Amino acid sequence: MKSILTIFACIMMLLPFSVAAQVRVLSENIEFSGKIGTSQRKSLIIQNESNQAKEYTLKFLRGNIGSSQNIKVCIDDRCFDPKKDLSKIKLNLEPNEIYTDLYLEFDLGITEIRGSFDLHFANPTNIRDVFLIEAVYEVYNPVEDETNHKDISLGGIYPNPSHRIAQIDYEYKNPNAVAKITINSFIGNPVAEYQLDPMQKTLVINVADLNPGVYFYTLFVDNKNIVTKKLVVKK
Repeated sequence: MKSILTIFACIMMLLPFSVAAQVRVLSENIEFSGKIGTSQRKSLIIQNESNQAKEYTLKFLRGNIGSSQNIKVCIDDRCFDPKKDLSKIKLNLEPNEIYTDLYLEFDLGITEIRGSFDLHFANPTNIRDVFLIEAVYEVYNPVEDETNHKDISLGGIYPNPSHRIAQIDYEYKNPNAVAKITINSFIGNPVAEYQLDPMQKTLVINVADLNPGVYFYTLFVDNKNIVTKKLVVKK
């Protein structure tokens, strides 16, 4: 009996109890944050950490995606709907390859909502060889608080209050004007400054590192103070 148990123990020691992850998702903090009716595209980076060529297929999509929201998984220039095209979404990775031609497109929908979703990929020849892509999203209905200036129009900041990302939509009327946004604490201490790019339409501000409280943001055009508004940061 002891010899049988010894043989069994040796066999169990030789068998792996789990398979180490073969693919690592290098993209961190996959977030979609924006106003109602917009869409966003995020680039993903994954790495095959094994010394073998690998194939993965999307097994399922899990999460609380609303009826007015749509997601597409794009590989190179081909885009697929994971709700309908699971079998078509395949990744072929060379040994030790860092793959950069994977994208997610997300239509944020028509209602204010916050949620998350996961994409589960698996190797068809080894069901334990899997990797997961996780994403979160937040959809806002921005308050109309527009400032019209002869050189630039500026929308109100949203969401407000904000705890992670705040956005300001703007549009240049005079591309030769120099415009910037400065942020100051409630007592007037400078916190940040952002030069507005005439080729862009939205300024994205990371407020996650700011202490909770009231801040003020100011639009300057050609170094002239145009308007100051309030931003509330919460945790």
